[in-house]
Order: sequence, then structure tokens, then C-alpha cells
Amino acid sequence: MKSIRSRLLTVVALTTSVGLTACAAPGSGTKAGGEDDGDTTVAAAAECSDVELRLSHQWPEPTGDEGGDFRALIAKKFADEVSTATDGQVSVTVYPNSTLAKATEQYDAMMSGSIDASVFPLDYASGKVPEWSITLMPALVRDHDEAKAWDEGEIGAAVRDNMEKNGLVALTNVWNAGAIGVKGDPILRPDDISGGETMRAAGTYVEHMLEAAGAGITSLPSSEIYTAMQTGVLDAAVTSTGSFASYNLQEQVKSYTSPTTHTFWFMYEPLVMTTSSFGKLCTEQQDAVLKVGEDLQDYAYTASREDDSRVEKIFQDAGVEVVTMSDEDFDAWLPLAQEQWDSFAESVDGGQELLDLAKKVREG
Repeated sequence: MKSIRSRLLTVVALTTSVGLTACAAPGSGTKAGGEDDGDTTVAAAAECSDVELRLSHQWPEPTGDEGGDFRALIAKKFADEVSTATDGQVSVTVYPNSTLAKATEQYDAMMSGSIDASVFPLDYASGKVPEWSITLMPALVRDHDEAKAWDEGEIGAAVRDNMEKNGLVALTNVWNAGAIGVKGDPILRPDDISGGETMRAAGTYVEHMLEAAGAGITSLPSSEIYTAMQTGVLDAAVTSTGSFASYNLQEQVKSYTSPTTHTFWFMYEPLVMTTSSFGKLCTEQQDAVLKVGEDLQDYAYTASREDDSRVEKIFQDAGVEVVTMSDEDFDAWLPLAQEQWDSFAESVDGGQELLDLAKKVREG
């Protein structure tokens, strides 16, 4: 797999040579002694100077060094370690809990320059970049092993290349498994959805799959699920395990389908920086930032997997009925999911190619 810097070299070379209209770092295209036949490099400041960066995310601020949502902890660790790695020249201020921008508006904020970095659920911006829906396609990733295989395979490289062409550098791959919380009996298969049951699920294609199973859909941020359940707006919700705990949803649900075996909902939520902000750094600072991101990768995989078990125990201890999907339960979702895969392939430019690369992971 190419290093991040090697991918950036390739992307900016393409941007320069074919005039892509994607968001690239200002001043991209300066020559460097790179790989192949004269690659270009991401624009870097000629001299190293102090740089202040703003990192936004939607989750509550972590409690201490290890307590709280692991995605918030990734942001905190990144900020701390970048400061250390650059001797304080690059400072990262973290804005948790959507204090700088609403969760779904962070991509726009990054492209406008008001945010430099984020731990960002990529599908949130699929309205602007439809290809990114591949990262929250129902039942296309079913467990943490497959998520890691995505990152290490052709599909991961293709997604990251597309991100870079649209203004984002992926520093750390972050995946989150999704659970199902219900105010009534657990949902394991499509047949478990009672007619008219109102559900929340992030991701257009996941929503369409649940509609096909008989659910009514109400779209709202994960931070609003608690109130929506409390007031009767929602009967059930699908969101990340981390969000189930961060927003205390064990207080509102009777049953919880934990993703510790399989789940039809896996979301790519990488730590990213805009190419324009990356271009404000000198070469040494860029290398330091890339190294910090790479060093956080093992933590991101481990913390995400452990989060599922942590949250499962929170719900068990709260007296919630906790169930897990069997292989047969997961397979029951596949016919409805595949309808959404086909819709994506037909409606998105390059969608079939991305889908084929993703299927390679499942096929081994």
C-alpha cells in the first residue's frame, strides 16, 4: 500500500496534468525529486513557522486521557502528539461537540477554511461527493476485520485518492460499527421491523434499505436521538456504538443489537486535514503530521473494536436486553442491501468500479 505522501504526490500530479477541478492545496504543482518520472508534491511552506490549526468533531469532550468516546480521544491524542512532534510549532485546537460547526456541515466548513481538520464521517458529505456513500453502504462491511481489509486494499486506496482530489488528506483511518437500539423488541432481521416503526439511520442507502424493510424514517443527528425517543418521535435508531454510549441511549431503549459479531452498518470516519491547511505546513511539519496520523492507526483499530464490547456492557448493566446477529441474521439483510448497492452503482459516476473493488474484500 502506498504511503500517504506517495498518494499525495500522485493526486497532485494528476490535478496539475489534467486540470481537475477538485479542491487541491493552493500552489500545488511545485517540482520535487519524487517517485517515477518527476512527480509533483503537495505545496509546502518554504520556511517552517508557527501554524495554528482548528480540529472540529461532533462528539463530547473526552474525560481525562482515556475516558470517553474514542473518536474524541483520537482528536485529543493527535493534537497533543503534533505539538510534541513539531516542538510546538504546529498547534491544534480541538473543538468537540459540534461547537465550531454542526456535524453534517463540517465538510463545507473545511472547504471554506473555517476548519482545518476533523474526525469526520465521510458519508455526511456525500451530497457534495456522491462517491463517498460507498463508505456507509449497508452490509458491504460486516466486521472490523473487513474494515481493516478495506483500508489495506484497492478500495481503501481508491477512496483516499478520491478524498484527496476533493480537498481532504486522510491521516488516520477510523471505522465505527453501528448498533440498533429499540424501545421494544430487538431487531435482528428485516422481518423484525414492525410496520410503521419509525427509525433513525445515518446514510441515505441505509435509510432506503430500512424503508424497504417496512420502517418509517426520520433523519436527525445522533445527538438528537435521545430527545426524539423520549418524546415518541422515534421507535428505534441505528447509529455508532460510541454514540449510543456518548448520548446515554441506554436510558431510552429496551433492546440493543450489539455489533460484536456482525452489523449491516459500518461507517468510515477518518481523521482528516484539508489539503489547503496541509499546504500551510513546511515539509518537516507535513512529515511530522503524517507520522502522527500513521502512529495513531493501531490505536484507532483497537479502540473501535474494544468500544463495541465496552458499550455492550454499559447496556447490559443498565438492564437493556442485548442481542447479537448470527451469520444467518446478517445474511437476511443481504437481498435488501444488494438493491442499494445496485442503486449506487447505477446512479453515481464510477460507482460500479468502487463497488467492484469493495466486493473484492468480501470475496477474499
